[in-house]
Amino acid sequence: MATIKLIKGDITVSDTDAIVNAANSSLLGGGGVDGAIHRKGGPKILEECIAIRNRQGGCKTGEAVYTSGGLLPCRYVIHTVGPIWNGGKKKERELLSNCYHNSLKIANELNVATIAFPNISTGIYHFPKEEAAEIAIQTVQAFLEIENKTIQEVSFICFDEENYEIYEKLI
Repeated sequence: MATIKLIKGDITVSDTDAIVNAANSSLLGGGGVDGAIHRKGGPKILEECIAIRNRQGGCKTGEAVYTSGGLLPCRYVIHTVGPIWNGGKKKERELLSNCYHNSLKIANELNVATIAFPNISTGIYHFPKEEAAEIAIQTVQAFLEIENKTIQEVSFICFDEENYEIYEKLI
């Protein structure tokens, strides 16, 4: 059975097989986690994201794609687009769950043993942090119990103290 870990820190220094990027639909980098991953990962990640855009036109909310880790310690970056919170009336909960589920599906396809997630959609997308944590943990646990083939460890990496404390209560 896979284990779930909680870490307070910077996802860009995670030495897991894969890290998940809270990307925007353009895949061209942005603020927060996305900007940090693109800055520290170097130009190779952006080049691969551009190739994905040219092939399929970006990434829709709730879906995921992957690139190499570039200059990061991980082998892969799985880019997923979280929903912008609109009061919960536009399938935001389902879309956020899809982010975690689709990222884990890709991780299995890549034979990933260890993967790290940020707190998707809780920054500038304003998803309520407690609700986002519940969805993240429930989705990951369900995937690990039912569909998992390769993942041995999932880490939730919280950059800020508030998210860390929320996850600490729930795990």
